[in-house]
Amino acid sequence: MEKINFLNLATSVYFACWQQLGKVANPMTGKIERNLEHAKYSIDTLIMLREKTKGNLDKEEEKTLEEMIANLQLNYVDECNKPSDAVSANDKKDSPAK
Repeated sequence: MEKINFLNLATSVYFACWQQLGKVANPMTGKIERNLEHAKYSIDTLIMLREKTKGNLDKEEEKTLEEMIANLQLNYVDECNKPSDAVSANDKKDSPAK
């Protein structure tokens, strides 16, 4: 088993947020499960980690965390700006048939 480190923690929150944004399917269900409230919480968690670890991260960790946050914030804004009818159509299109 891989040793737990800061980037492993940040990466797990990062990939969960992609699912919450509805950008990737949940690997357990194979379905798109978009939840912008949860996505915002995940982004806020990464921002909190950045603030709480300021001065304690190496350059690679710091750069990676900044990129994660920026990517998620841009995609969050993109999802929030989608009309609700477009979101519903995309959710239906991306979800496997029942």
